[in-house]
Amino acid sequence: MTKNNEKNNGLQKVFNATISNKDFETKVDAALERLAKTTKIAGFRPGKAPKAMISQKYRASVMGEVLDEAVNETVNKLVADNKLRLAMQPKVEIKKFNEGKDIELEITTELLPEIEIGDFSKIELQRLTSDVPEEEVEKALGYIAHSRRETTKVEDTTYKAQKGDSVIIDFVGSVDGKEFEGGKGESYPLELGSNTFIPGFEDQLINAKIGDKIDVKVKFPENYHAKNLAGKDSVFAVTVKAIRQPKKIEIDDEFAKSVGEKDLAALKDKIRTRIAEDYASASKVQLKRQLLDKLDEQYSFEVPESMVNAEFANIEKQYKRAKELNQLDEHEKNTPEKDLMDEYKKIATRRVKLGLLLAEVGEQAKIKVLPEDMNAAIQNEAKRYPGQEKAVLDYYLKNPKALEALRAPVMEEKLIDHVLSKVAISDKKVKVEELYKED
Repeated sequence: MTKNNEKNNGLQKVFNATISNKDFETKVDAALERLAKTTKIAGFRPGKAPKAMISQKYRASVMGEVLDEAVNETVNKLVADNKLRLAMQPKVEIKKFNEGKDIELEITTELLPEIEIGDFSKIELQRLTSDVPEEEVEKALGYIAHSRRETTKVEDTTYKAQKGDSVIIDFVGSVDGKEFEGGKGESYPLELGSNTFIPGFEDQLINAKIGDKIDVKVKFPENYHAKNLAGKDSVFAVTVKAIRQPKKIEIDDEFAKSVGEKDLAALKDKIRTRIAEDYASASKVQLKRQLLDKLDEQYSFEVPESMVNAEFANIEKQYKRAKELNQLDEHEKNTPEKDLMDEYKKIATRRVKLGLLLAEVGEQAKIKVLPEDMNAAIQNEAKRYPGQEKAVLDYYLKNPKALEALRAPVMEEKLIDHVLSKVAISDKKVKVEELYKED
């Protein structure tokens, strides 16, 4: 038997429930009888021990199991009878549990809000578009040529290394005169000007000659991932073992054929198409952001506190992890932690609100993730790892959890696309920088 409790507050509803002593004892007796059939007690054949002896020995443990079962049944019946749409698993408090008396429970539930979906066609958005500048195509061509270039070993010991050359070096790093872990390397190929090492490191090797021993003095960035090195002055004892010069590559039809294209024009067309696809993806990100901002503005409803707390806990965990690794961005570094947590609480509330809104849209529109959607998502993931496509496919086929994790963003994308198909969208030509502008 259940009834409402006066503690109801917004989405939270509290019920009082009773499990009759008669029903409870019937379940306990049934459990003891099942146990008696298989339990061995000295002096008796299995199933032949007196019921009183079985009860005396096992009643306490059986009561705990039966209580869990009875509570679950009561909660499930409560949810079904009242047609509750739960946000989280109900909390159950046993108020009274005395031998021979009815068991009294207090069941606290938090419900999903009722959301009324409006007319999406009234929402107006701007889709940002940009043409592919020819210089971007040329720049991409240069990257391809650079990645495929060959080098020749410099034999002249008087030659001074220049930007673009690769120096083969041994190095040992130290801070305050002590070597640090991970600061040592042998026969390491470093392209001068690639900016792959600590800022200032490569500059000090320009004009170095084969056999030179150079103390490279640099300061680790303040946001360096290793906290024990961040912001510290360091010295790297470097030995230049060899220098290699890049061979010049002619970007022509022959070069295009070497990368699998018919001619240079076909290679440029392919590059242009890829860049345009990147622009379209960036445009979609901006459009999605606009849409979510509009939905956040236009819809107002109470959100379950438990869901907000769970989302906030997840954000806070990510923040603490980034802090440990010294990977906070400038905003996070310059904002007092209390203010930052208030900001994150608002973000958590917004995420839950928009998630519930989109879930309701999906429910009403009967949108589901189909097998072909998952296959396409897996194929897209595989494309991100050229040459390792089979390994990626096998990973998802053998890891149900990874596959399930992929399902959520696939569903979100389908829901966003559904809403975008209903809104009014106008195109606006902008500079490329606008497409990638961060909020």
